[in-house]
Amino acid sequence: MRKREFAGARVGAVGLGCMGMSWAYTESERDDAASAALIREALDLGVTFLDTAQPYGDGHNEALVGRALAGRRDEAVLATKTGLVVQNRASRGIVRRGTPDHVKASAEESLRRLGTDVIDLYYLHRVDPEVPLADTWGAMAELVAEGKARHLGLSEVTVAQAAEAHAIHPVAAVQSELSLWTRDALGVPGGSAGGASDGFGGAGEAGDVVGWCADHGAAFVPFSPLGRGFLTGTVTGADFEDTDFRAGNPRFQEEALKANLRIVDVVKEVAARHDATPAQVAIAWTLAQGDHVIPIPGTKKTRYLRDNAGAADLDLTAADLADLDALPAAVGGRY
Repeated sequence: MRKREFAGARVGAVGLGCMGMSWAYTESERDDAASAALIREALDLGVTFLDTAQPYGDGHNEALVGRALAGRRDEAVLATKTGLVVQNRASRGIVRRGTPDHVKASAEESLRRLGTDVIDLYYLHRVDPEVPLADTWGAMAELVAEGKARHLGLSEVTVAQAAEAHAIHPVAAVQSELSLWTRDALGVPGGSAGGASDGFGGAGEAGDVVGWCADHGAAFVPFSPLGRGFLTGTVTGADFEDTDFRAGNPRFQEEALKANLRIVDVVKEVAARHDATPAQVAIAWTLAQGDHVIPIPGTKKTRYLRDNAGAADLDLTAADLADLDALPAAVGGRY
């Protein structure tokens, strides 16, 4: 697999989001043994940038990733997060908590579950509007000084928030949703139908976060580059399990989903030009947004892991990118 740089290290150009192995998507298919094997296969394929977080299954996902990496920890660049707390696992009720005490305590819990002495990339999962960002980020910087985290990142922030944090301690990465139907992080007006309520720190439009990262030596990490599976072309109806996050997602409601299929149609057309899959095209589009971009598609299935990894070797043409950039905004908000 082609490589990209993260904080002076070379990692696979396509990473792996591990959340879906524990919750949010088709939970009846959860299989810890198969997921652990998939994580190890990912390493074999060169997919070395791994992403987890404490809320994903209320600690389950971190523990799963930790077990999977036993004996192979040094092969992975491992990211986890602080700043969100699960209040109700059944309903996925989550609150923001950015107090310094919580940051420190949750780091210790993550280290224990992951079975490691240091977190390679420690994200602030969401900015807590009740706590000054400087206080939260300062506590995270102390973890770096203590050797418990190597680098710090932010998730779903605005350019202004990234700049504020960077002035205190270097921002090594920003993770936000970015895909062919969610372009807010590129500063694209109408990049999605959600806007300020879509999660960017409660502070309005994100601005060109991808560009800010390029200018400041930070990686940009797109989550959900496949539009929660929609851009693969395999989701044509809104018939999800009750526990599946997408069942209540505005973009997956029947009328919105039908309207959004026009996006998939173009992705399929581009894929046919390259004898590639729609998933590979969708991921390759995120890679084309800059050499500092490292997408983290998630999956529980080996065939999709291999498919996603193959996107690193797909070179889209200028005509392909023009067709994809011209796609309409998605119908329906993200959440």
